[in-house]
Amino acid sequence: MTAGGDVRDRLKGSIVPMVTPFLDDGSFDEKAYRDLIEWQIESGSHGISCAGTTGEPSSLTVEEREYLFEVTVNAVRGRVPVVLGTGSTNHAETLRLTKTAEKLGADAALVIVPYYNRPSQEGLYRHFRAVADSVNMPIILYNIPGRTGVNLEPTTMARLKRDCRNIVGVKESNKDFEQVTRVFQACGRDFLVYSGIELLCYPMLALGGAGHISATANLMPREVARLYDLVAAGRWQEAMDLHFYLAELNEALFWETNPGPVKACLAMMGKIRPVVRPPLALPGEELSAKLRDVLVSYGLL
Repeated sequence: MTAGGDVRDRLKGSIVPMVTPFLDDGSFDEKAYRDLIEWQIESGSHGISCAGTTGEPSSLTVEEREYLFEVTVNAVRGRVPVVLGTGSTNHAETLRLTKTAEKLGADAALVIVPYYNRPSQEGLYRHFRAVADSVNMPIILYNIPGRTGVNLEPTTMARLKRDCRNIVGVKESNKDFEQVTRVFQACGRDFLVYSGIELLCYPMLALGGAGHISATANLMPREVARLYDLVAAGRWQEAMDLHFYLAELNEALFWETNPGPVKACLAMMGKIRPVVRPPLALPGEELSAKLRDVLVSYGLL
């Protein structure tokens, strides 16, 4: 799909950042992954994303990521948009993965701010400009300062939007919520801004956000999608009630580093094996017991 057409209408709602399930030996559990995708689509999720933070991309080889991309596109079969996480700390690797996403027919690429390097704003501009210029597909920037150590400033986003017709939006995993208003001011209110902070999904929609890419959707896809649907229907009070209903689970899933708690919960629900790749670790016994109590309170167990 190219950057034109109905991209701004299609890439809205709850775009689920999928976990990458592993077998006990640490290899990719393709069957469990395909089953998760079917469950997500049946539950009303508006889009599928993989190899974002929740998908443990830095623990995957480039070849594993490319195979994950292929499986995702094939499993979804065009029923909802597919957004593939193609960013990394390595520029050439990011270019390769983004070109692979385009070749496979993904609807958009989600490109994270390079982590560990802590580039300047000019460095970020040049990096994203090169990625956008290398393909003819929609690019969604991914700003997550807590993981990358640097904030992608609204002025830099505005430069990129001006100079790259296929840069269409940003996933903001930024607890400085003032930034969101500044992004809209700098880039225009047609810029697709998604919440990557679970407790800010509803406020993001109130500001005119395009939706959310929320790890909580891995566990409660129907409810997280409904949050967007209620707002789209103008049913703000019901959406606010749902926001507060989801708040406890949203917080619980980040008691430790994502996706450890998410994967532990999915394993308790019988959806995947309880496996993450090092250096991540699953929650210990005490925290797992607390997570189980939360799942019981939501009727998930």
